Amino acid sequence: MIFRIVFIVIAVVLSVLFNLKLPNFYLYPIIMLGITCVIVAFEIFTKRFQRDSVSKIFKGFIIGLILGAAFTAIVRSFGLEMNSYYRVIIYICSLYIGIALISQLDVGLGLTQRPVSKGLSSESLKILDTSVIIDGRITDILETKFIEGVLIVPKFVLDELQQIADSSDSLKRSRGRRGLDVLNRLKKDKGTLLRITDQDFPETPEVDSKLVKLGKALDAKILTNDFNLHKVAQIQGVTVLNINLLANSLKPVVLPGEKMKIVVIKEGKDPGQGIGYLDDGTMVVVDSGKKYVGDEIFVTVTSVLQTPAGRMIFAKYAHG
Repeated sequence: MIFRIVFIVIAVVLSVLFNLKLPNFYLYPIIMLGITCVIVAFEIFTKRFQRDSVSKIFKGFIIGLILGAAFTAIVRSFGLEMNSYYRVIIYICSLYIGIALISQLDVGLGLTQRPVSKGLSSESLKILDTSVIIDGRITDILETKFIEGVLIVPKFVLDELQQIADSSDSLKRSRGRRGLDVLNRLKKDKGTLLRITDQDFPETPEVDSKLVKLGKALDAKILTNDFNLHKVAQIQGVTVLNINLLANSLKPVVLPGEKMKIVVIKEGKDPGQGIGYLDDGTMVVVDSGKKYVGDEIFVTVTSVLQTPAGRMIFAKYAHG
């Protein structure tokens, strides 16, 4: 914004200095102010579009000018004259046709470098969010080959990771650095196709909203651990791969009445309860297990509670 204001002020001041000796010189800075404001407004307006869309409009504009000039030259070659009104109409129609053709045919014209997708469909594109990068389990999953295709890391996700890595909070800083280390591992892995995209949505400040918009634009899936992002993306029709849900689905099935051996490591929230954990991290709440804290005991499963955050097992001490 400061750069825009400076641009307008300099343009207005120069118009005053260069036209100071002319009659009605005060009109020139007013005209220049209007012109610069239109330019700045146009620049702000174009930022609402994706870069590819702006590129298409620019190329369509060039095609339209060429078509208009060619049609005018053809008419003149037959000895016909056209007044300014008809020429304006011809160029307006030509610009419309040019932009429409570029939008529909997606002609490159060599003006911009178009990424080439070698045998890749939209189903193979997966966008990584900040949470799944910091989590780190994505590297282990990729090694198993359960996830295929191209991994897309948006530039705005990299910026968020960098901010977390530069945080004054030591815990956030370590999480951010771990996320950057995970990205470096993925980049060095020859079996992983990792791509960085600078496609952004400046009008949208929230990273989660940008991810959903990018998923729609690329027709890609989002890889995340964020439950809220999962819900928002599903509502808007974007497919989400949630690693936490994957991990929960891979945990062994436990049925009421089964016996298992656990170590009670601490007291529970309710009186007399004890808390233990299975090898996969599942919490086991043992009724009247407080007195067994620190001991390894056999318990009988009484019920299993499945929540969006994971699974919780309730059990009681198995006598004998």
